Amino acid sequence: MWGLALLTALLLAAPTPHAAKTYRAEIEKHRAERVADLRAPNGWLAVAGLFWLREGVNTVGSDRDKAVRLPRRAPRTLGVFELKKGTVTFTADAGVRLTSDGKAVNHFTFDPRQGEKSAIAIAGLTMFVIKRGDRYAVRLLDPERTQRRTFRGLRYYPLRPWYRLRATFTPYAKAKQVAVPNVLGMPVPMESPGYVTFTLRGASYRLEPVYETEARENLFFIFKDLTSGKETYPAGRFLHSPLPQNGIVDLDFNRAYNPPCAFTAFATCPLPTKENQLNVAIRAGELNYTHR
Repeated sequence: MWGLALLTALLLAAPTPHAAKTYRAEIEKHRAERVADLRAPNGWLAVAGLFWLREGVNTVGSDRDKAVRLPRRAPRTLGVFELKKGTVTFTADAGVRLTSDGKAVNHFTFDPRQGEKSAIAIAGLTMFVIKRGDRYAVRLLDPERTQRRTFRGLRYYPLRPWYRLRATFTPYAKAKQVAVPNVLGMPVPMESPGYVTFTLRGASYRLEPVYETEARENLFFIFKDLTSGKETYPAGRFLHSPLPQNGIVDLDFNRAYNPPCAFTAFATCPLPTKENQLNVAIRAGELNYTHR
């Protein structure tokens, strides 16, 4: 009886051929843009290093003894990064030419809030500073990284329209601060405006999104399910959804994707909270990435 009711509901909800074609085109466009972002010279496949800075002077160059060690095409000795009371500067050695935004520099002060917009470059390599908690690190971009050159694309579950759900959004009376864990073992405070509930295979589930950026342009879901570590990335997956409209969220698991940590060891990915670990298999979106 339950199976008949479910089948009836699916038939009633089935999209028209035109709508199905339009939806498939949207997903294919979304996936093509995702692949293009990964393959970009500054995409996650190009992230080739993450060097945590110590207070004081940190040497940089291609020599083995450097604190920030670069690929061999860079000068053996480049200069120093200096971390002093929360400010990171770079000073080049004599005769070393670096650029920032296309202009030659021999001294540079980084703004970690700007990411790669506040960067220095040499020999096709780009370096900028990130801040995680009270720690600072130099992130290295190398478009010649092997993982970028050999990337052959992503694999997906079959496109299944029933994984595009109308979830009910329940706002909090006041935005909630959520301590989201990350791969570094540190909690990252993020803001959640509420939670969503949805029904899948006759059972009800709940997820708590956060805002990924201060712009609050969409809802960011960090979740784990019963496919994690088997068919999908072990630590979980990400999903962005539009902001709620009239209490409803367009929750489309066909757009679920692997976190940056699936493509580089030098990312600092957030992890699902306990509340966002679902006791159901979500067989939609990206499959686990394998370096083929």
